[in-house]
Amino acid sequence: MQSSLVLQNLVSAPVLFFFLGILAVLLGSDLEIPSPLPKLFSLYLLLAIGFKGGLELAHSGLGPQVVLTIGAAVLMSLLVPLSSFLILRSWLDPFNAAAIAASYGSISAVTFITAESFLNVLKIDFDGFMVAALALMESPAIVVGVLLARVAASSADTVKKSQKGNIAWNEILREAFLNGSVFLLIGSLVIGGLVASFSPTGLTKMEPFTDKMFYGALCFFLLDMGIVAAQRIQDLRRAGPLLIAFAILAPLVHAAVGLALSLALSLPQGDTLLFMVLCASASYIAVPAAMRMTVPQANPSLYISSALGVTFPFNVVIGIPIYMALIQRFVPAS
Repeated sequence: MQSSLVLQNLVSAPVLFFFLGILAVLLGSDLEIPSPLPKLFSLYLLLAIGFKGGLELAHSGLGPQVVLTIGAAVLMSLLVPLSSFLILRSWLDPFNAAAIAASYGSISAVTFITAESFLNVLKIDFDGFMVAALALMESPAIVVGVLLARVAASSADTVKKSQKGNIAWNEILREAFLNGSVFLLIGSLVIGGLVASFSPTGLTKMEPFTDKMFYGALCFFLLDMGIVAAQRIQDLRRAGPLLIAFAILAPLVHAAVGLALSLALSLPQGDTLLFMVLCASASYIAVPAAMRMTVPQANPSLYISSALGVTFPFNVVIGIPIYMALIQRFVPAS
């Protein structure tokens, strides 16, 4: 039963379109996505993810359990990129280290959906507010990634410094927090919550745009990401086995920390699995969309291929069953 679930997710349309993009490059096809479209789809995905997260947060309310869980999720989205950056800097330049660290501080929506399906098969309940945690983990990781890249650029004298020779923190923080991608994501989250609370009719009007179009736009986005990753796949090989090892070990370590936090929060089994998946997954949607626009010095083949080519299949095939086995051992069934 678990094998069929894994197969079902491996042959999902977005992932298959990613591999179609890779195949197009490997076979020498002239398939390409016109340059304005990837940016458009990137902005759309950020808007839709933020808006739907705001809806879920408005519906669930802000009880103590919700606030503590979301706070722990945001904390992980801050700590994971910082710790990952320190590790990755031992063999990567600061721009690539920042982009990869941001990817691992953020989340994979498809992995999250896979975990939900896994719980449905096992008939284990989970709470809807976890989707809000998913959306709220995007922004902090992107902000930290952009900030790390800006600080790295400042230390290399590529960003203006103050007259005293110190890093121009005001300028760096302004660029990080008012970056278009981060601003759109946070703004969409707030708008989604406001619309759900004060304009229910607006939800019906937005649904075709933020919900029904999302899957198709995601397919187009991943098709382009597959082309980009395949065109620069040699860079991942040149990075050596260290990056591949990181892409496998990082989710295990982050999931273990997520389990410890879930036990401290007394989360039930279903929410614990979703929280562990949020901690263990890596973004190949929102963060690549933001990094391509804000940290062009970073190589997309590194942060896309490590997240989507290694961590994503690892989590889907092996990770989720491992996390569930740990949960059943340490978290009592409700």
